[in-house]
Order: sequence, then structure tokens, then C-alpha cells
Amino acid sequence: MTVSSAPVRFRAGVIGHPAAHSLSPVLHRAAYDSLGLTDWEYDLRDVEPSGLARVLAELAAPVSEGPVRTGLSVTMPHKQAMLPQLDAVDPLASMVGAANTVVAQRSGRGPALLTGFNTDVAGMVEALRETMPEPPTVAGTGFGHTDEQGASAGRTGRRAVIIGSGATACSALAALTELGAGEITVAARRHAGPGRAMTAAHRMGLDITTITWRPGEAASDDEVADAVADADLVVSTLPSHAADSLGTPVARALERRGGARAGAAALDVVYAPWPTELGAALSAGGVAVAPGWLMLLHQAVPQVALMTGRRPDPDPMRDALLSAIAER
Repeated sequence: MTVSSAPVRFRAGVIGHPAAHSLSPVLHRAAYDSLGLTDWEYDLRDVEPSGLARVLAELAAPVSEGPVRTGLSVTMPHKQAMLPQLDAVDPLASMVGAANTVVAQRSGRGPALLTGFNTDVAGMVEALRETMPEPPTVAGTGFGHTDEQGASAGRTGRRAVIIGSGATACSALAALTELGAGEITVAARRHAGPGRAMTAAHRMGLDITTITWRPGEAASDDEVADAVADADLVVSTLPSHAADSLGTPVARALERRGGARAGAAALDVVYAPWPTELGAALSAGGVAVAPGWLMLLHQAVPQVALMTGRRPDPDPMRDALLSAIAER
């Protein structure tokens, strides 16, 4: 990335806990460079739950001196917790129940109104569309979107499985519906339960099936693996190694059914280490698998646009991201 000596006038950043692993700075700085935004800066802050209100207050505060804070990328554990603390929430983020983007909307140097957005849904949709052997023939979420002729977009009846039930899983519900899923199963780990996903599904008007999953218990792993093997679309929303116990059962289940369903695709939100146990098993069984970095890229593009008002070219961002991953 080009180093500029121009004074910094605008500053954005990412918050989470932990946050040191985040590659959002790589993506946003590459976008600024490609857009010629030499007076923009992007930082990283580790913010514990107890510090969230303070950080949001700093973001909204009137500008006295120094760079204008324009917005935040938000990772766990703040995506749901911060919603009540915002001045406004975009309808998609409200429906999903999670936001990964906060934009400070201000007039001059006065106090800002903080608005939450969800670009995770777009990131998942675009990652899967890029990976799918055969893209869906319809577009639209079923939440009032229309096709090019103005007719309500339907669903294709694709079978989908979401592994996990947190904020990212709630975004996956909307993404999979956008991609034509008519039957969605959520495999929720026993300690977390499916409550958040069920609440989000209710807001979206979706009927979902739930599986209480006990990782490491053979019968429970097999139950989830069978559902995964019979799905057209799979999204694993769990952190590194959390879904490892499904690798071998999924491989066996795909072998029993003679391989994956035609056109099957999956997204594993993990980007390091790659491939994951689950991703490797799916790929070996004939599923087209999108790595987590692809979702990360595609959610960052609209995020940069929301914060800067300019939509970046994703190619320089992709190059920078892949270089950073290779160096780790």
C-alpha cells in the first residue's frame, strides 16, 4: 500500500474482542489506496463488552480537533449487543438482529447520529454466488424484493444447513433465503441453543428446523453430517476448529449418498487455518467450498462504500487480503 504524507482528516476502524486477528485493516487500507483517499486512516481496537458504550460515545461526539471519526467495522462480541445503543438501525440489520457496520452521520463538526448496517449478508451471498457451480435462477430475499419484471421473487426450494446459531448464523438465514433456500436447518451447539436463530427466523417469517448438536458425540455428529450431506447450501458460522468433529462424519455421509447434490456449495467463515476439517471433507465429497476470506472481502466492499460514499474496486482488496493471509 502507498504511504502518504497527507494529513489524516478522516478515521474509521474495527472493534472486537479479541481483535488482533482482524484483517479488516488490510481490506480498508487497500480500498483507500485504490480510491486515492490519502487523507483516510483505518485503525484496530480491542474493545471489551464493558467498553462498548464508551467507544460508541467517542464515535458520536462532536469533532473538536483531529480526524473526523466516520464509522466502525464491528466483529464479535458486539454485533448484537450494540443495537440498542445506536440511534438508528437499517431494516436488514434490524431484521437479522445483528449489525457489523456503524456509520457516524453528522452535519459539520457537530455530534453524529449512529446508524447500524449489516453487510455480512451481502458478503455471504456474494461469496457463495462466486463459488456456486450453477448460480440461482432467481434473485430476491422473499422480503418484498422484486425481480426485473417487478414480480415478487420466489424461492427455489434449495435445502440449506447452518452450523451455529449466533449473530453470523442469523445473517446466514437472510443470505440463504436470498439464494433461494426454502428449507433451512440450523444445527446449534447444545451450550448455545438455537434461540437467537429462531428469533431472527421469526422476524423474517421463516420456518426453520433445528438440531441440538453435541460436538464430539458420534450419534449427534452423524445427525448433523447427514443433514449437511443432503443439503444444496451449507454455511458454517463457527470459529476455528469448532466444527472439526464434523469432518470425518461429513466425509462418510457424502460417500454413502454417492457424493454431493448437483450444484452444492458451502461457505466456512473460517479463513485460517485453511482448509478446515469440515471444508476439506466437503470439497473431497464434491461440494464447491468458499473460504471465509471470500466472505470477508465481499462484506468489506459495501462497508467501505457506506463509510466513504465511494464504492471500491474489489480486486486490489482481494490482492492485499490474499497477500496478508499468505504472510501469516
